[in-house]
Amino acid sequence: MTDLTLLIKTSNARQLKQIDDLLKSEFESLDLDVKVLGNSAGKWVKISVSGDDEVIATSYINKKIGTCPISIKKVSKFSILKGYISKIDTAKQELIVDVGVFEPKIIQATIPLAYLQAQLVDGKKLDLLKISELFGFKENLPLTVKIVRLVGEENELLQAELSAEQIERIRLWQQSLLDRFIILGASVGEIETVLERTRLNRDVIGVEALGLFEHALICKLGTDAAGLVSKVGRYMRNSRFIVFNPKKLGECIAESALTL
Repeated sequence: MTDLTLLIKTSNARQLKQIDDLLKSEFESLDLDVKVLGNSAGKWVKISVSGDDEVIATSYINKKIGTCPISIKKVSKFSILKGYISKIDTAKQELIVDVGVFEPKIIQATIPLAYLQAQLVDGKKLDLLKISELFGFKENLPLTVKIVRLVGEENELLQAELSAEQIERIRLWQQSLLDRFIILGASVGEIETVLERTRLNRDVIGVEALGLFEHALICKLGTDAAGLVSKVGRYMRNSRFIVFNPKKLGECIAESALTL
């Protein structure tokens, strides 16, 4: 039997059931017993896999879903890690990202404001709250980071920057000139049901998966993502919403350049 901690966070029993159903569907043709064990530290999902096809299933899960590193010993300089924003620390001016390290203790990655300024706004001196607002950074949003420094005898501090993959996604969003309406805490099935119910599927041209329960709705040209919050929110009270507006982002960066 193999125990795995998936690169998925859940907040309720309904989501755990959805993961259980998904895994059983994926592996129904294999000689395999898959069990969802619950959540580990930080709400990461733990499962067990056993059976003759255990190796095949474990390989598939590692490739398609991903698993947490768990131990700090598995993290090194330049490691690319997927995580979730756990805090926007305005006191220290840094973004805190949970990257699934909790042995021998919980260690999260920190992205200093200076790194975000350099990677996202050409070094302009925007503060952390403004950058978070413009780029849609909010607690529980998935992010992929690159570890650039490990500090301390036991590597108790992980310093990171946004990965090249993450930067590329942000750049594509900026260049598309289309608003994104990001929904945290809902499956794609739940989102599609709400879009049909509200008839907003006419205003949304695509749904981009950021995680199993995190999705970005791509709005058609001329649709204001902020206007979808109240329409969708009444049907998704347990979800959190983020608006990404590339036009507003571009105007803010241009304005800040003029003040330098």
